[in-house]
Amino acid sequence: MFLRRLSLPVISRFGVTYKRLASTKSLKETIEEVIPVKQAHLKKLKTEYSDVSIGDVKVGNVIGGMRGLRAMLWDSSVLDPEEGIRFHGLSIPDCQKALPAAPGGKEITAESMLWLLLTGQVPSAEQTQQLSRELAQKGNLPPFVEKLVDSLPGTLHPMTQLGIGVAALNRDSSFQAAYERGIKKSEYWTYTLDDSINLVARLPALAARIYRNVYKPGAALPEIDPNLDLVGNYSRMLGYGDNHGLTEYLRLYISIHGDHEGGNASAHTAHLVGSTLSDPYLSYAAALFALAGPLHGLANQEVLRWQLSMLKEVGEDVSHDTIREYLWKTLKSGQVVPGYGHGVLRNPDPRFIALQEFCESKPELLSSPIIQLTYEVAPNVLKEHGKTKNPYPNVDAASGCVLYHYGLTEFKYYTVIFGVSRALGCVTQLVWARALGLPLERPKSYSLEAIEQLANSGRP
Repeated sequence: MFLRRLSLPVISRFGVTYKRLASTKSLKETIEEVIPVKQAHLKKLKTEYSDVSIGDVKVGNVIGGMRGLRAMLWDSSVLDPEEGIRFHGLSIPDCQKALPAAPGGKEITAESMLWLLLTGQVPSAEQTQQLSRELAQKGNLPPFVEKLVDSLPGTLHPMTQLGIGVAALNRDSSFQAAYERGIKKSEYWTYTLDDSINLVARLPALAARIYRNVYKPGAALPEIDPNLDLVGNYSRMLGYGDNHGLTEYLRLYISIHGDHEGGNASAHTAHLVGSTLSDPYLSYAAALFALAGPLHGLANQEVLRWQLSMLKEVGEDVSHDTIREYLWKTLKSGQVVPGYGHGVLRNPDPRFIALQEFCESKPELLSSPIIQLTYEVAPNVLKEHGKTKNPYPNVDAASGCVLYHYGLTEFKYYTVIFGVSRALGCVTQLVWARALGLPLERPKSYSLEAIEQLANSGRP
């Protein structure tokens, strides 16, 4: 954890002294003042702790998806198995209290979360609105990308289209152009930040265009409103600008889903590709294709498909008993119940709890059996079943259901919304990887025979 509040006038950390930032500072100016602190901290770690072990590597780690290995620097968020996610030390409830909401709304904005992730500081409302205006100004797609996306067949999965569109934006990469003409390593981060802001700004227009092309062909795409925040414009371009409930839900979902430390598949992919000095467009396009996998970003649509299948079978007789019977039917057939358990968490997902509280504040959602009943029954059934390390609901248990209730019923599109969200954390890591001069990622691999030999010899 580092900077949280704007109240203290002077900060001294790792030998660097600087003034606490004024609320009129831009995002780039704020990052610029924080960089020396982070660089000094990294230098201290290299100098004093490079040879210190922070864990061991077991054969099970190597052949089990590298689960639990402490092998990656990701500064913007930390995921604790018991407590859940924290962003620079702030829990989701902390963020909901501290981060500015959109004008006329109650939920935090993507802009305020992006500011927190990039700087470690809570922005003022003025700073958040300044960033909203910048994103709106930069949010239009280049005509060639519009033409490219419009030429794609409607049968092509929306996530494939999103990855293609993001990769194509690489034509205008500030980082790539600067690298080709020759720049100092100390300047890498500034051009990476330029690309990152442009990417975040353009994602809503790109994602909305894909939605309109695939599901509402011929429908006009509204212009970006300079007076709206990023998600307000996204909802408007999707065609749901008048749906206040959905817009508020999207603000909450995109903000709290924006970063979940660096070990998940999409975040790690962005970091890995970025470590080759690929620009943010190419790095995040790669991350999106990781996100498109059924074991990662497609989970929320699988939850909703399962729940609608349950409702179709039990009809209007939705109760704890009928849900319990259907849960056991699913498990006895050898299938998993989607939306429960997590690769790291061992308690209920704080993101799920935030979405649950959102639902409980909306009378129209309280009456939905899809949203309310399943997670009341499933944990006990999964505990009885005994094969799930974490029987509690994760964020996917509710996220798709709320979208469906508010009228956004196209399952295959849900992961695109996830893709708009996860950019917040991935671009943050790309900027800081360049600011800190992190190296190319290159772990060591071994064959089955070599692993067995190492294990028998007892060598590290």
